[in-house]
Amino acid sequence: MRDFLGWCDHPDRQLPLVRITPGHVGDYLAGLQLATPTKKLRLAALRKFFDVLVVRHVVILNPAASVRAERYSTVEGKTPEIGTKQARDLLKSIDASDIVGMRDRAIIAVLIYTAARVGAVAKLTLKGLRHDGTQYSLRFAEKGGKAREIPVRHDLERLLLAYIEAAGITESPLFRPAFRRTKKLTAKAMSGIDICRMMKRRLRAAGLPGQFSPHSFRVATVTDLLEQNYRWRTCSTWPATPTRGPPGSTTAGDGR
Repeated sequence: MRDFLGWCDHPDRQLPLVRITPGHVGDYLAGLQLATPTKKLRLAALRKFFDVLVVRHVVILNPAASVRAERYSTVEGKTPEIGTKQARDLLKSIDASDIVGMRDRAIIAVLIYTAARVGAVAKLTLKGLRHDGTQYSLRFAEKGGKAREIPVRHDLERLLLAYIEAAGITESPLFRPAFRRTKKLTAKAMSGIDICRMMKRRLRAAGLPGQFSPHSFRVATVTDLLEQNYRWRTCSTWPATPTRGPPGSTTAGDGR
């Protein structure tokens, strides 16, 4: 704000607050030798500043409200896809001799076999692991308040039940962080960031590339199903039905 007020107070302008117009704000932004995102931040600050002045009856209208900043877009790189062998090697590399190892193995198995979003995995509860009399299923809380229920294959079922029994979990949440280095789990839930950090540690320990993320499993699953000519609209248990999107993302479907 000091920079803008100094600009207004220049001898060639001498603009009092009540005489500042949208054109002046636009000229100020155009003269800044800054990146577009920084200019957008400056404009947001000016809008907030003049909003306060309007509320306090210093000015009648906000001159920055109608000013539009330059458009800014970024091209994001595609998510790296983890191979089937790499996923198996990662799972096998985890030492499950303690409860933290059993937890990490169960989490990564869920990511591999369900292709669920890391945020949905972090929100899993014990009640979300259901048994209908013949098979277990996992109920994920997805974006927009939606829920997805995905059948659990037998090897994932074995890993989950072994972890739950060893951890003595009798109530939610399902996946919990350890207290420092004690190898003892707390009562709160892991966050998506916790799971991402855990996966990075496990990737390093397994000697696998560090650019992989939990989302890499989703990309691998989508690619594999597309190669099998999978028809998306025939299945209601898939976490997110792909539509059209950039290569390497889980929206890179083709309407099948």
